[in-house]
Amino acid sequence: MNLLDLPLVSTVLDAAYRALMGLSDLLEPLAGGAAAAAAVVLLTLAVRALLVPVGVSQAKAERDRARLAPRLAELQRRHRNDPERLRRATVELYTREGTTPLAGCLPMLAQAPVVGVVYALFLHAEIAGHGNALLGHTLFGAPLGSSLVGGLGAGGVPTVVVAGVVVLAIALVGELTRRASQPGGRLALPRTAPVADTGPSVPGAAVLSGPGLQNALGALQFVTAVIACFVPLAASLYLLVTVTWTLGQRLVLRRRYPLVATA
Repeated sequence: MNLLDLPLVSTVLDAAYRALMGLSDLLEPLAGGAAAAAAVVLLTLAVRALLVPVGVSQAKAERDRARLAPRLAELQRRHRNDPERLRRATVELYTREGTTPLAGCLPMLAQAPVVGVVYALFLHAEIAGHGNALLGHTLFGAPLGSSLVGGLGAGGVPTVVVAGVVVLAIALVGELTRRASQPGGRLALPRTAPVADTGPSVPGAAVLSGPGLQNALGALQFVTAVIACFVPLAASLYLLVTVTWTLGQRLVLRRRYPLVATA
């Protein structure tokens, strides 16, 4: 069964198509042939603006995890030989403090439906029974419906160049985000309290701990670059704008909610 034939999916895609086409028409006098790409950028900015409260909640949660870091280290030291007890104690600590180790994933999860819609709009030649004019739009000569991998296979030079630049930019922003989140980076955790040596790592503990979670979220930035190699250029453009917004938002909110550990 084709998901696009489902009434709800078809209605949502058709509404998104008409909205994006209308926005492209408005931007055409300014952006010319890149109007649809500009529309995708504006759509991304609008979505991220709506998610600012989620970003604030995320920054607060990261601050709380940093505050709990010494206590998490103590739990790992105390229960290093009992992974299940460590997992329960860690969950209980987060619950008691009213926070969660997974708050950093909220913006990505909230955007998943939007990315899916953009992906579908620039993938299918027909939307809700009518032709898809969005596929005729380009960015510097590269069709917005093409992908880096597809361009490599078809020998499309504009697609390879433009999509390649977008993918490299996503990877660069991911690296900047990773460095900013590491000790010694601009978002590094101030050493206001020593962190105990936890000894050998305990399976599952690193995922729930602050540093372990930060490493996992940093790795997701590079996973995003890999995904961008396969999705349509329009979706890659959306991913580039959103990861750049994420980095800027983190830098701003970290000043408001600094990561400070307490003993």
